[in-house]
Amino acid sequence: MTSRAEIDVRPITEAEFPDWNRALNTGFLQEPVVAEEQLRARRHQFVPGRLLGAFDAGRCVATFRSFAQEVTAVGGAPVPADAISNVTVSPTHRRRGLLGRMMARDLAAARERGDVVATLIAAEYPIYGRFGFGPATTMTEWSVDVPRAGLDPRRAGPADGGRIDLVDGEDVRKLGPELHDRLRRTQPGAVSRNEVWWRARTGALRFEKEWTEPFFAVYRSAAGEVEGMAAYRADDHWGDAKQPLNTATVQWLIGTTPAAERALWLYLCSIDWITRVRSGWRAPDDLLPHLLPDPRAATIVTQADWLWVRVLDVVRALEARTYGAPGTLVLEVVDPGGPAGGRWRLEASAEGASCTATAEGADLVFGAGELATLWLGDESAVRLAALGRVREERAGAARMADALLRTSRRPWCPDMF
Repeated sequence: MTSRAEIDVRPITEAEFPDWNRALNTGFLQEPVVAEEQLRARRHQFVPGRLLGAFDAGRCVATFRSFAQEVTAVGGAPVPADAISNVTVSPTHRRRGLLGRMMARDLAAARERGDVVATLIAAEYPIYGRFGFGPATTMTEWSVDVPRAGLDPRRAGPADGGRIDLVDGEDVRKLGPELHDRLRRTQPGAVSRNEVWWRARTGALRFEKEWTEPFFAVYRSAAGEVEGMAAYRADDHWGDAKQPLNTATVQWLIGTTPAAERALWLYLCSIDWITRVRSGWRAPDDLLPHLLPDPRAATIVTQADWLWVRVLDVVRALEARTYGAPGTLVLEVVDPGGPAGGRWRLEASAEGASCTATAEGADLVFGAGELATLWLGDESAVRLAALGRVREERAGAARMADALLRTSRRPWCPDMF
């Protein structure tokens, strides 16, 4: 067995990109041979220095990619983030510290660049807590039994004067980016989408071997403003009695107004032959179930952690967001050897917040992962204290933290990356 010291962890060269992709597919249990068309598409994600590999005798055995991103803080401020993806270790090289070496290298570079947080979507829950990450948003997926929903089958379209239009991928690439930017400016936990995202989701770039063109629906208000958009696919399933039993599966759906969300969901539930709608990844407090006359027609089929965050700069992270009430807390963050460790005085007011290092006694003590979990306002400090993950040094401090930090609507990240 090759020793840890003999395995070289470093940024890959462009010439090593095919071997890196073979290791990537292997780690995700996909066919290791990567077709040339896939490689051409994936090369659009190649940024020198941001793709790391571990090499044993010249063969890539672990992969790691990061890229520039913005994540929306509570209140709407865009925060520079180090987005982490494509993390794999080949089954022959597990438990040799390769992920730890790649992660340490990437987070050090992110701090040097001035990124405030790092983000990722965790395939497995236990992996990333040891690197200071914590789950910051949750996603929920619903399955809607359309015949049970109580909707009027005679419905012909939005009742608010707006309209739904079916468009093609080129239209989505023109209209989608500006619409999404409007959404993410108001949605804590939302992340930026670059040009590659839009090209990949509309078939202009083919990252996988097979591509099925989805249907694209756009909602325009009565004033003609584009306020919502959805991509969905449908299967072809008929029952024994020659009755349609088709499912529409939403790939993504965004709306900048409640009217847009209502119109798109009701449209999806009104399509002929569709008897079930799968919602895709939604916020846990999404409007969907209660847009239906019978909310019980929407059944939760998946609910899990989603966006994970690692705070790299405590001061900038806490000063970037807004707060639900004025108040002062001294937070002690336990982060051995990490950038978030220390004692921090947070002062919040309607005018903004300040965060400074302090030697004052702590009100609350918790780890870097708990800081990340609390940062976007989805979790309760009182609940974390009950779980033993937050220690209250001053009576009532956890309740005050909830008044300051929690949000009226839950944070949501619409994207997988």
